[in-house]
Amino acid sequence: MNTPAFSLCVYCGSRHGANEAFADTARQVGEWIGQHGGQLVYGGGHNGLMGIVADATLAAGGRVVGIIPRALVEREFAHKGCSELHVVETMHERKRMMAERADAFLALPGGIGTLEEFFEVWTWRQLGYHDKPVGLLNVDGYYDGLMAFMRTSTEQQFMGPWQMELIRVDADWRRLLPDLVQAGGVTPADRLDRV
Repeated sequence: MNTPAFSLCVYCGSRHGANEAFADTARQVGEWIGQHGGQLVYGGGHNGLMGIVADATLAAGGRVVGIIPRALVEREFAHKGCSELHVVETMHERKRMMAERADAFLALPGGIGTLEEFFEVWTWRQLGYHDKPVGLLNVDGYYDGLMAFMRTSTEQQFMGPWQMELIRVDADWRRLLPDLVQAGGVTPADRLDRV
């Protein structure tokens, strides 16, 4: 495969979750990445939504870069089918490498690990460590409570409205994915629409 049109880092659960919409959306996100000549960068596991998005990307012709700490190789069942699988020593190394390999970031539903990674790249963005777009896919209202809390944090003046403007939140992956890729500056809208 030629150089990918874009590289999207996806954070998501190593479980499937209770709602079938989570797995369906992970599959659709992976298919979209592959169909548009993109590359998925993710945590390297084969369990849960992580495995679904990776398998769907590969099946649709995309590249998949998995980055997994040695301690999680067995627990998250490292995905041996990745285009590239990097086994690293620490979580810090994993997250740094994922951030370096991505043009944009997207969080799907997930647990504490997904939230931690999402908040870290959002924090890095506000501190100016990167200027890559950060998205939150609010599948079936999964992140409604989190967004309500973030609004409370803003109202209580622990955050400014400008910080909320640094993330792109949408319930529809069909809008959010092109938006993130185009905001990343790697694929013009006219080229993306032709793929």
